[in-house]
Amino acid sequence: MRLGVDLGGTKIEAVLMSSDGTIVERKRVSTPQEDYGKTVRSIADLVAAISRDIPTDLPVGIGIPGTLSPATGLIKNANSTWLINRPLDKDLMDEMGRNVRLANDADCFALSEATDGAGTDANSVFGVILGTGVGGGIVIAGNLVSGPNAIAGEWGHNPLPWPTSVEQVGPACYCGRQGCIETWLSGPALERDGTQADGGNTKIESALGLAEMAAAGEPAAISALDRYTDRLARALASVINIIDPEVIVLGGGLSNIASLYEQVPQRWGDYVFSDTVATKLRCNQHGDSSGVRGAAWLWPDSGP
Repeated sequence: MRLGVDLGGTKIEAVLMSSDGTIVERKRVSTPQEDYGKTVRSIADLVAAISRDIPTDLPVGIGIPGTLSPATGLIKNANSTWLINRPLDKDLMDEMGRNVRLANDADCFALSEATDGAGTDANSVFGVILGTGVGGGIVIAGNLVSGPNAIAGEWGHNPLPWPTSVEQVGPACYCGRQGCIETWLSGPALERDGTQADGGNTKIESALGLAEMAAAGEPAAISALDRYTDRLARALASVINIIDPEVIVLGGGLSNIASLYEQVPQRWGDYVFSDTVATKLRCNQHGDSSGVRGAAWLWPDSGP
C-alpha cells in the first residue's frame, strides 16, 4: 500500500493506494489559509484518518505548491506563501511519526502520468500543468528528475519565446519579473486576454467558458484562443528543443480544451529545431487525481 497527499491552495487530499494504482480510500479537507501550523496538523490528521488500518511505519509522499530547497532544507517558490522558509518535511515527520518525501505538485503530476497514465509507453515524459499557474515536471525512464536546484521542469518562469511586438514586455508575474510563460498561459491569463480583446463587453466566466464561446463562433473568443494556442505551441517548442521528450502530457483545467491537441502540434513545427517533430501531445488520464497519485508513487513499495 501507498500513502499520498496533495497539498493544494484550497484543499488537501489524501489517498490510500494499492501497489497496482487502485485508489482504496480518499479523503479531502479544506486547506487552512495563511496558517502554517494548522496546515501541518490538517495533513497529519488526514493521514491518520486514512491510514488507521495500515502499518504506522508506512511512509507518505506529499505534493506541494513549491519545492524543498537543497541548500536550506526549507520550502521555496510556493504560491501558498505561508509555507515559504519552513522545514515542512521535518515538521510533518515530527507530527505524524512517519517518513515523508516532498515533491512539487507538477512533478507529482508528471510522475503519475508517466507511471500508469498517458505517458506509460514513453521513456521520456514532460508533464504540464495549465491552471491557475503553469508548472511542469520531467520523468526519464520512470524516474522523476529534480536537478541540483530542485527546479527541473519549471518552464512557467521562463520568458515567452519568440514574442510578437505586443508581447515584448508582458504582464507582471508574482515571481517579480514580467512576461513569464505563466502570465500568458495560465487560466487567468486566457480569461484576461479574451476580456481585453472584446473591450470588456463580453463577460467571460472562465478559461473553459471562453473555449466554449470560441467553439460557438464568438469572434473575440476565437481570436483569444488562437493567440493562446500559438503561445502554447511556442512555449512547448522551446521545451522540445531542450529536452526532446517522447510525450508531453497536459494537465490542469485548460487541458480540457480539446482543440489544443490537434492545433498545437500543427504549429510547434515552425519553432522546433528539427525537420520533423515526433513528440506526442496527450491529455492526462487521471485528471485531478494525478497529483495525489504521483505523490503516492514517490516511495517504492518497500518504503524508505
